Amino acid sequence: MQEETTIPTKAINQKIDWRGLLTYKWVVKNIPFFLFLAALLVLYIYNGHYADKLDRKINATQDKIKDLEYEYKTLKSEVIFRSKASELEKAVEPMGLKELTEAPVILNGTTKK
Repeated sequence: MQEETTIPTKAINQKIDWRGLLTYKWVVKNIPFFLFLAALLVLYIYNGHYADKLDRKINATQDKIKDLEYEYKTLKSEVIFRSKASELEKAVEPMGLKELTEAPVILNGTTKK
């Protein structure tokens, strides 16, 4: 058989007297703990602000990267377009340069002595 443990009904019905616990001695004794809790609270608040600031910086950097990526793609397509033979011919025509219609002349670099 199991033994029943009886809890005195007086202990259950008795309310805790908080005024007896919050005495001057108890408060003075726990000042280091309260300071520790205050330091933790300050660190917690600082960490939240730092995380928000870091998140804003990351988002701003991502936006800059996107802008630079779009600019790169635009410039790259422009360079590819301008490097086509027909576009090069149009660009150098005002300078008096024209496309060769005859075969180039091969120079022989050997000289006789």
